[in-house]
Amino acid sequence: MSKAPWLASYGEIPATINPDRHPSLAHMFIEAMREHAHRPALRAGDATPGDASLSYADVDRLSRDFAAYLQHVGVKKGDRVAVMLPNLLAFPIALIGIVRAGAVQVNVNPLYTPRELQHQLVDSGAQTLVVFEGALPTFDAIKAHTAVKTVLSVAASDCASAGGERDAQPGSFAAALAQGAGLPFEAPALCGDDPLFLQYTGGTTGLSKGALLTHRNLVANVEQFKTFMPGFMNPGEEVVVTALPLYHIFALTVNLITYFSIGADNWLVANARDLGGMIDVFKAARPTSFMGVNTLYAGLVAHPRIGEVDFSRLRLAGGGGAAIIPTVSERWQAITGGFIREGYGLSETSPVLSFNPGSVDRFTGTTGLPVPSTDVKLMNDGVEAAPGEPGEICAKGPQVMQGYWNQPEATRAAFTDDGYFRTGDVGVFDARGFLRIVDRSKDMILVSGFNVYPNEIEAVVTALPGVAECACVGVADERSGEAVRVFVVPAREAALSEEAVIAHCRAQLAAYKVPRVVSFVEALPKSTVGKILRRELRDAG
Repeated sequence: MSKAPWLASYGEIPATINPDRHPSLAHMFIEAMREHAHRPALRAGDATPGDASLSYADVDRLSRDFAAYLQHVGVKKGDRVAVMLPNLLAFPIALIGIVRAGAVQVNVNPLYTPRELQHQLVDSGAQTLVVFEGALPTFDAIKAHTAVKTVLSVAASDCASAGGERDAQPGSFAAALAQGAGLPFEAPALCGDDPLFLQYTGGTTGLSKGALLTHRNLVANVEQFKTFMPGFMNPGEEVVVTALPLYHIFALTVNLITYFSIGADNWLVANARDLGGMIDVFKAARPTSFMGVNTLYAGLVAHPRIGEVDFSRLRLAGGGGAAIIPTVSERWQAITGGFIREGYGLSETSPVLSFNPGSVDRFTGTTGLPVPSTDVKLMNDGVEAAPGEPGEICAKGPQVMQGYWNQPEATRAAFTDDGYFRTGDVGVFDARGFLRIVDRSKDMILVSGFNVYPNEIEAVVTALPGVAECACVGVADERSGEAVRVFVVPAREAALSEEAVIAHCRAQLAAYKVPRVVSFVEALPKSTVGKILRRELRDAG
C-alpha cells in the first residue's frame, strides 16, 4: 500500500474487509431474503403504505420466478440482459432474478435516444431486454440493428402487489413472472470472479465503454460501506428513500444492494423531478437514510413544503456524483438537523472509493477517507505526489473493475503499470487523510451529477450539415452545477441557427447532454499540432 495517511483517522474501523464474505451477490441476496422474509423490502414511492409493497419473501419468490423464466428462454450463465427501467418495483425483481440466473445485467438509462441505446445493446451483445413500456418506441427504432431476441415490457404497476401478475399481456414482464412461477429453476454455481454488471461509462472518450464488474467487486463494496458506517446500518431497522436512478452505480450499490443486504425498507421514487411527490414520500416513509446529488438537495431545501417532513429519524444523508456545495449542506442541516456526508467513486470502482465515516460530525467539504481495503495514491507524471500536493487519483482495491468490455487497449490505458486504476480526477489529501477533489477529469462536464463527455457531443454536432467543426465545454449553471456549451464553426455559406443545432442534439442525445448554449465562431483555438484547446474556450467565458 501507499503511505495511507487516512488510516490514522480510522479509529475503530478495521483497515480491511473480506471481499469474499459472500461467495456471490446471489448468495448475499438469498441470505437477506430468508433472514428478513416477513419484513417490508420494497415500496412504490407513492406515499400509500401497504398498497404497492413487497416483502422480502415476495422478492424471493418473484425473483426466483424471473430467473426460471430467463433459463426457459435460453439465458445462460454469463449472458447479458439489458435493463432499461426507472425506479419501479420491477427493477430490483429483474436485477435479483438476473443475478440468480447467473447472467450479467447491462444497466441502461431509459431516457436514452435510439443512437445511444443501439450502441449499448450492440456493444454488450445483449439478447434480452427488460424495458419500460414508455421507452419501447426508442428500442423499436433500432431493434433491427441489435441481437435482441426477447423483449419484456414493464408497466409502472408491475409487481405493485404480490400476486398481480396473473392477467398479464404476452411479452410483458408480468407475463414472464407468471410463466416462471410454473417452471423449474436450477441455480448455477457462482463465485466472486463471475461477471455481474456491465456498467457503461464514457471515461474520457466519446462512445461509452462497459465497465465489467464482478460479484466480488460488488460484495466487496457493500462490505466496505457497511464496515465504514456501522452505526448507520442496523439490520431490519433502516428505511431508505431511493430517488437517484437505480441504473446509475451509486444508487444501485448503496441504496439498493447494500440496504437490501441488511433488510431495509426501501421506498423507490420513479420521478425525482417531482419534488412535491418526493416530499409526500418523505412524510410517509420518515427515512433513516437518503442519498442524493447536490442539485437534488438544493431543490429540496428550496421547496416550500419541505417543512412538512418529520426528519427526526434521518441519521444519514449522503452525497455523491458532484461536489456538495457548503451552503446546500448548511440549509439541509438547518431543516433536518444533519449535514450531508460526501463520498467519491466511479462506475469503474463499484462505485465507492471514499466516504465521510460515521465518526465525522460535521460537513467537511471533502469526499472523506478511502474505504477499507482500498489504496489511493496521487500521481503526477508517473511520480507519487508529495504530501499536501495534488495529483491524479489512482486506486487499487477489491471493488475496482476487471476492465472495459471487449476493449483491451482502453483497459491497459486505464491502469498504471503496478495495477492502480487511473480515475482521471485530480485530488489532494489533507493531513488527516481526507480526500478533496481538486478537479474532475479536465474536459468532463457534470450536469446535475450526470457525466457528459465532450467528444460525444462534438461527434453529434459535427454530423449536422453546415457544421465545419465544433468544441464542447462546461459552463457554470446555478440550477445544474454545469451546463453544456458548444462553440460551432459554420461551413462556408451555411445557414445555421442555435435552434437548429439544439433540435438536432435533442434527437440524438439524452436531455441532460443537450447544449444549453450554442455560440458561433469563425475559428477554434488550437495547439501547434492541431488539437482544439478547450481550456481556452472555457477561460474565454
